[in-house]
Amino acid sequence: MTSLDMSAAAIPVVRIALARRVAAELLGSALLLAIIIGSGVMGERLADGNVALALLANTLATAAGLVVLISILSPVSGAHFNPAVTLVMLVQREISAAHAGAYIAAQIAGSMLGVLVAHLMFNEPALQFATKLRDGSGQVLSEGVATFGLIVTILGARHVRPEATAQLVGLYIASAYWFTASTSFANPAVTLARSFSDTFAGIAPSSVPAFVAAQLAGALGAALVCAWLYRREAKS
Repeated sequence: MTSLDMSAAAIPVVRIALARRVAAELLGSALLLAIIIGSGVMGERLADGNVALALLANTLATAAGLVVLISILSPVSGAHFNPAVTLVMLVQREISAAHAGAYIAAQIAGSMLGVLVAHLMFNEPALQFATKLRDGSGQVLSEGVATFGLIVTILGARHVRPEATAQLVGLYIASAYWFTASTSFANPAVTLARSFSDTFAGIAPSSVPAFVAAQLAGALGAALVCAWLYRREAKS
């Protein structure tokens, strides 16, 4: 899920205290997972067995929530909310290794907190383990493609429309929910957290490693492609 300077906007964040930046990553990740899990539960309950309708509700809530969260938190932390995005920024030397580690820890902790809150809001058991298997080469490939497209969207937006990053990321995620077989997790922290929710948006723990590996591969592949695609040509 999730972005990368997820806001990827060219807004300087280096003068903001690390504690505030980490808090923004934790808060954004928590709210994002509450949206994903909560809208999945609500959609499934109201759809009366219509899985397509439940997925549509889940899609719209997630995309809308992303636009809001990226818009309000990008000036603080860059609104990554996604270890894949943070690792891309580390590779591009836009964040130090120590700060990247703090971001990723906050993203994972926040994601887990968001799952817990969603469960409590809907009177679900607080601690759960997902049973929904998401296995097979098609699902794994989908996660690589979904994450590749997400990073291209973020990095591309930084070059051509930085002010529209939030909207572009939201639109991309909305589309990826439907054009990928996996419904586009595209975020290692989100994937891990969703393994602790046996609800509509869950993923069995055994399916997590392959998803995360594909997500990281897709993210790094996108970073390489964008480095070439948006490279400034030397003046002759």
